[in-house]
Amino acid sequence: MLGCLLPAAAQASFDLPLASRVLSDALVFAAPRILDPVPARDLALWGLHGISALDPALNVDLRGSRLRLMATSRVVFDRLAPTLDDAAGWGRAAAEIEGAAYGDSAAVRTAGTEGLIQGFFDEMFNHLDPYSRYEPSAPAEAERTKLSVDAGAGLGLTVRDHAVVVADLVPDGPGQQAGVHVGDRILSVDGHRPRPGQLDHVRAWLSGPEGTVVKLRVLGLDGVVQTMPLTLADIPPETVSSEREGSLLLIRITSFTSNTAERLSEALEAGLAAKPPPAAIAIDLRGNRGGLLRQAITSVALLADHGIIASTAGRNPAASRDWRIDGGDLTHGLPVIVLVDGRTASAAEIMAAALADLSRGVVIGSATLGKGLVQAITRLPDGGELYVTWSRVLAPKGWPIQALGVLPQICTSTGRDQTSRALADLAAGRQPEAGILAASRAARAPLPASRVLELRAACPAAEGADADIAAAQFLTDHPAAYRAALLPADG
Repeated sequence: MLGCLLPAAAQASFDLPLASRVLSDALVFAAPRILDPVPARDLALWGLHGISALDPALNVDLRGSRLRLMATSRVVFDRLAPTLDDAAGWGRAAAEIEGAAYGDSAAVRTAGTEGLIQGFFDEMFNHLDPYSRYEPSAPAEAERTKLSVDAGAGLGLTVRDHAVVVADLVPDGPGQQAGVHVGDRILSVDGHRPRPGQLDHVRAWLSGPEGTVVKLRVLGLDGVVQTMPLTLADIPPETVSSEREGSLLLIRITSFTSNTAERLSEALEAGLAAKPPPAAIAIDLRGNRGGLLRQAITSVALLADHGIIASTAGRNPAASRDWRIDGGDLTHGLPVIVLVDGRTASAAEIMAAALADLSRGVVIGSATLGKGLVQAITRLPDGGELYVTWSRVLAPKGWPIQALGVLPQICTSTGRDQTSRALADLAAGRQPEAGILAASRAARAPLPASRVLELRAACPAAEGADADIAAAQFLTDHPAAYRAALLPADG
């Protein structure tokens, strides 16, 4: 080792013990979990490129067993390199190198300890997948506490005749449970009286940490004034809506939150009870960017009765599992159609792939986004969080969702004429996309980028259009076309 690691003034500013703990813990966590094996040495060296990004005159050099920080031709710091897979050792060594750079370079000192740690992870993850990342302490803490301050009253408010009036109620929300009714006029919240039309103030008074009790005073349509306690609660956004399109029950799912499966169940029960009942159900996942995986799994279980919905596979044994269902299908086998587009992602892709592969639904639209990776998360000593991709999501037939996405059984992104010909072929009992569908289902990870592009080119990603609904209605009106479009139940 050359000289003192840090000048005295720099020692007071650079937190070497913290940096050492953070980088060591991160490498110990990441090295055995990342999808494709990379030695701890390489992870550390990638991360140390962050020093050169701050000061191009500095360079980290590994020659033989010596790890050095160079400033042009000058050796700033030199030490024995840890062994190839010594993750903790490489974390400590990386921190020492960063400390030496901090002491030597004014440009590096401007970044501070936090900036050096951030730069290390930015450079390391540049060599991995797009979803592995480091979240610094402040954003990570804000995310952890988000739910505790996102509570509300479950009231839709509007201004009517200069008064703040309840226009809507979230079903089973705090307001409805407290006895509030649509049309009630808000007189005060915890003694605060709104001025005429002061809508934003009332909304602020009715939000706060979950569990907060507010005293709400309202004037009902019957002229009765009531004062009631109302307990604020987390109100999940409404993610499910439904409507009839002729004989088709169209259910739109915008994302998967904590109550999506429950809302889907309610929409199915209400839709199936209608007179006349629907001839088919269309699940619209266009623009759905995903959300909670378990909610997507449960949603599939409402429409299918058995089989593997999805699998995850990774190097670490804990990363691999199967998601199975046995029993369910509220529709009793009614035809299911799934609408997707180039924005459909993650949990929404898992749902679409499962319904298609289980021969339980026909997917219409374009190639989806292709987001099928799962991250393991750990909290680091600086309060930040590390997200490391450790498993791939596989559809029931074993193909990877990542990059490839879901290729629909009926493609609507290649033009109206081609879609019309495809529907005519299906009505005659022929699946014109049988070859590309079989090829996509036979794909196995890791898949070369060239092969991904080749498969996706058959149905380019596009934004959803009216042609999707028209194709869904065609399948509803032509049961033979629907049956021809289904994927084989086996293989």
